[in-house]
Amino acid sequence: MFSLLVNIPANAKWSQNGVTIAGGHGRGDATNQLNYPQGLFVDDDQTVVIADHENHRIIQWKNGDTTNGQVVAGGNGRENGLNQLNGPRDVVIDKETDSFIICDRGNDRVVRWSRYSGTKQGEILVDNINCYGLAMDEQRYLYVSDYGKHEVRRYQSGEKNGTLVAGGNGQGDELKQLNMPTYLFVDRQQNAYVSDRNNNRVMKWNKGTKEGIVVAGEQSAGSTLSQLYYPSGLFVDALGTLYVADTFNHRVMRWTQGAKQGTVIAGGNGYGAGVNQFSNPIGLSFDRHGNLYVSDYSNNRVQRFSIEKDL
Repeated sequence: MFSLLVNIPANAKWSQNGVTIAGGHGRGDATNQLNYPQGLFVDDDQTVVIADHENHRIIQWKNGDTTNGQVVAGGNGRENGLNQLNGPRDVVIDKETDSFIICDRGNDRVVRWSRYSGTKQGEILVDNINCYGLAMDEQRYLYVSDYGKHEVRRYQSGEKNGTLVAGGNGQGDELKQLNMPTYLFVDRQQNAYVSDRNNNRVMKWNKGTKEGIVVAGEQSAGSTLSQLYYPSGLFVDALGTLYVADTFNHRVMRWTQGAKQGTVIAGGNGYGAGVNQFSNPIGLSFDRHGNLYVSDYSNNRVQRFSIEKDL
């Protein structure tokens, strides 16, 4: 996730009923459908870019066009050609090069595709990496979580090996360890937030430190307000408030700095396809107005929850 600085009031509330802004027409590979969407990115103009996992493509929906998306990378079958993707998990936009950076997980690589129309293939930025989540900071360092090595690394442009910023001490639940890290967020101070999935917690690794701090969740999975169950997508606003897609609890939670428990801001009404429900929410982001976007994995849709204006 890119560290878009979004000012969200401390007392903000969101509509409890989501609006489907992408997919929602069943599981499939038509341009009005999604097939288990995962990570997503919201651009400045509210264009939503989605890692359409089982369609092996990146698809974008422009604001206001709820009918059809546009395939912008992959979509040419599930193989390892430069014109193909295999189970992409996450995507960010690099404004400097006007390109998509994609975690091409099934091919163990991170690739870049130009946003120029007519682009037919990507280029490999990092290979031999069991990537999952991506983030880019303001200096254009790329952060990648390695699900297999239980670590997060930061890469300068053109670098192949990167610098360790989180984990890297084997699989485990100590503060210096991660257990299957997934999605990331990096703030303006280059502190990395990591969804430490199998530890059911979100970790914050301050820049240059050797161990992280637990900022949400406990070690055990559960559905209380102090627990998470397989956390996924992350976002941190200008106040340092953390937002997390709590996947197996089918809810989105908000954790203020230092809080021992969170609050539910969307979902939390059981597993389902209602407008106030999720079925395994995974990707999460906000636009610059503070509206919430969630990729609702098993419902094959992306939901938008409007921030309430009467604050």
